[in-house]
Amino acid sequence: MSPELISILVLAVVFVIATTRSINMGALAFAAAFAVGTLVADLDADGIFAGFPGDLFVVLVGVTYLFAIARSNGTTDWLVHASIRLVRGRVALIPWVMFALTGALTAIGAVSPAAVAIVAPIALSFAARYGISPLLMGAMVVHGAQAGGFSPISIYGSIVNGIVEREKLPGNEVALFLASLIVNIVIAGVVFVLFGGLKLWAQGAVDTDDRQEASDGSGDDSLPADGGTGTGTGTGTGTGTRTAPHEGGGTTVTRPAPTATPVTTTRLTPARIATLLSLVALVVAVLAFDLDAGLTAITLAVFLSTAWPQDSRKAVGEIAWPTVLLICGVLTYVGVLDEMGTITWAGEGVGGIGVPLLAAVLLCYIGAIVSAFASSVGIMGALIPLAVPFLAQGEIGAVGMVAALAVSATVVDVSPFSTNGALVLAAAPDVDRERFFRQLMVYGGIVVAAVPAVVWLVLVVPGWG
Repeated sequence: MSPELISILVLAVVFVIATTRSINMGALAFAAAFAVGTLVADLDADGIFAGFPGDLFVVLVGVTYLFAIARSNGTTDWLVHASIRLVRGRVALIPWVMFALTGALTAIGAVSPAAVAIVAPIALSFAARYGISPLLMGAMVVHGAQAGGFSPISIYGSIVNGIVEREKLPGNEVALFLASLIVNIVIAGVVFVLFGGLKLWAQGAVDTDDRQEASDGSGDDSLPADGGTGTGTGTGTGTGTRTAPHEGGGTTVTRPAPTATPVTTTRLTPARIATLLSLVALVVAVLAFDLDAGLTAITLAVFLSTAWPQDSRKAVGEIAWPTVLLICGVLTYVGVLDEMGTITWAGEGVGGIGVPLLAAVLLCYIGAIVSAFASSVGIMGALIPLAVPFLAQGEIGAVGMVAALAVSATVVDVSPFSTNGALVLAAAPDVDRERFFRQLMVYGGIVVAAVPAVVWLVLVVPGWG
C-alpha cells in the first residue's frame, strides 16, 4: 500500500473515532500527524510542525479574546441594537445585512477570513439574542464573504486572475466574479429558507427602543447578546432563566412586567466607546494597512484589559480553546499530507484521466474536499495548473473551468475545519459547541457533495470561454 493511500485511510480513521467516541478531533489529528509523519513519511518534528497553522491559531485566539471582552462590557448589546435600528427592527433582514456586509468587505480587498473574523461575532451574538439559528447566521456570513471574494480588486480575484495570466489561459475577470456572486446568493437563499429564515418574517419588527427592562429576578428576562442561560450580567440585574434556541426560526421572547427602575442597555459607556473604537481600528488595520488580524486583535484586547480589568477578567477563559485545538490539530495533519505529497498525488492522478469532462468534475471535487480542510488559495494555485493540459485540448472552456474550480474551492469554507468555518464556530456564544460543530460538518459535507457537480454542469459542460 502506498504511503499516500495510508495517510488518507488514517484521516478516515480519525474522523470515525472522533465521531463515535466524542474525542476532540484535533488531539487525534496531532497523534495521527506524529504517527504518519514519523513512521510513513519519515518526517522529523520540524517537518510535522511545518503544517501547524500558527497564523490561524493567533487569529482564533485574538478575535475570540477581543469579542469576549466586547460581550462582557455590553458592546455587543449596543451593536445588536444598532443593527435592529438599521433595518427598522425587522429581524429577518439581519442575516442578509450580515451577508452584504461581509461581501462588501471582501469585494473591496479584505481577505475572506479577516472579513468573517470581524462580522461573525457580531452576527452570532445577534442570532443568540433573537433565537436565530447559528447555522443560518454563520452560513450567511461565510457565503457573503465568498460572494464578494472574486471581484477584480479582491484578494482571491487577483490571485486567480494572476494564475490564469501566468498559465496563459483565456480569462474573464467579470465572469469569475459573477459566478461566485450568483452561486453564493443562491446558496444563501436556500439556507435562509431551510433553516428558519421564513419564520423570522412572522416575528415582524422588534422594539428598537434603547431602553430594555430589567428583571426583578423572579421571571424570564430579555435575552442577552450572548443568548444562553444563566444569571444576569453586565447591564442586567436579574437572575432569571433565559433560553435561546440553537436552531430554527422565530420564538417569542416573554418579557416580564417592567420594574420601577428600567436599565438602559445600549448606553455608550467609556469602556464600550473604547471597544467600538478598537473594532474600528481592527477593520482599518486589516483592510487599509494589511496588518495581521490575529495579532491586531490580541493587541487591542490587551489594551482594553489593561484599562478595564473588571470587564475582561473572565475573557481569557472564554477563548474557544477546544475549537483552537480541533482546527490546529486537523490542519497540522493536512500539512503532513502536503509534505508527503498526498494532495499532489491525488490531483495528478485525476489530471491524467483521458476524458476531459470527467477529469474536470473530479478536479472540482478534489478542490472542494481539500479546501474544506486546507487553504482555498493554495488548492486553487495547485489545481488550475493541473487543468492546463486538458484545457489546451480545446474541449473544455477555460473561463468556465477556472470559475468552477474557484467556486468549488471556496464555497466549502463553511466547513468547521476551514478558517472561516472555524471562526464561525469559535464566535458563536453559549451554544452546544459539539452539536454546532456537527451541524457545520454536515452542512459542509452537503456543500462539498452538491456544489461542485452543479457548477460543473452549469459552467463547464456548456463550454464557457
